[in-house]
Amino acid sequence: MLDRNPSGSSSGSAVAASSNLCAAAVGTETDGSIVSPSNACGIVGLKPTVGLVSRAGVIPIAHSQDTAGPMCRTVADAAALLSGMAGVDPRDAATAAAQGHIEADYTKFLDANGVKGMKIGVQKRQGNNPVIDALVEQAIKTLRDLGAEVVDPAPIETMGQLGTAERDVLSYEFKTDLNAYLATMPETVKNRTLADLIAYNEANKDKEMPYFGQEIFTTSQEKGPLTDQAYLDARAKCVDLTRAKGIDATMDKFQLDALMGASGGPAGLVDLVTLTGGGGGGGSSQFPAVSGYPHITVPAGFYMGLPMGMSFYGRAWSEPTLIKVAYAFEQATKARKAPTFIPTLVLS
Repeated sequence: MLDRNPSGSSSGSAVAASSNLCAAAVGTETDGSIVSPSNACGIVGLKPTVGLVSRAGVIPIAHSQDTAGPMCRTVADAAALLSGMAGVDPRDAATAAAQGHIEADYTKFLDANGVKGMKIGVQKRQGNNPVIDALVEQAIKTLRDLGAEVVDPAPIETMGQLGTAERDVLSYEFKTDLNAYLATMPETVKNRTLADLIAYNEANKDKEMPYFGQEIFTTSQEKGPLTDQAYLDARAKCVDLTRAKGIDATMDKFQLDALMGASGGPAGLVDLVTLTGGGGGGGSSQFPAVSGYPHITVPAGFYMGLPMGMSFYGRAWSEPTLIKVAYAFEQATKARKAPTFIPTLVLS
């Protein structure tokens, strides 16, 4: 549907891959920017563990969560692309942690029976969205039919406790990371700090900001250095609640191989008045994003012609397990359909 929002921020990558304009695409995610557009466009999106793929050359938002990852029509394509992307890069210090966790060929984990005997935990239902809840129920049935043990529910008890911590971390890191990135630009680039960009946008606001302001920029500019106690406390809270007390604790408690949940709702209409945009509602991106852990979304079904995906995520460096689960689910459901490019959704 051409009047539906493909979601973002890696919307171009999602649309290109879904439309068969390329064999595969690369997106970047801080929180949801690979999985949300993949969900809205009916493709596979794989957000790796932070550090598995170099961010060198990628315009940053926040180093603690940023990563590039594959966006493809199939799990096999995503596994093949990840094989070429994963590796240690001296230009990105975060990749040093990937030593010993890098697979030369992720396609070896493409096993249609790979989920058999695994134990997968289900996050709590939305409760107020029967469409998403029905999608989850069907996915549970599929996995059980494939021989997986599904623990339903297996809630992350710290879900909902982050408050403003993630937003605070991103605001601090955006200023620091963007200034560092801009400092590497050639001298011909005039805008070399976040403050420069804010001033430029204000001076050209009729062209640069016809629909939106730059509140995210100005909020970040007001933050201090990464030595501020407010930043250190916010980041510590994020790590504690999403890792040790979050994903890791839940997987330990229920002895899980992976967690699952809906990737999001159907794509919303393009609407500059209410500022709605695709993939709305019921997403699973936050805890894998904030923790820096891997997350893959796979097409799972349709609602009124609009695609929706199922998310699988887990501990750091668990890409091989997630690829096994995602591939088995994909091969059992064959849920993806190519887009039809109709002008609008016919609801009759």
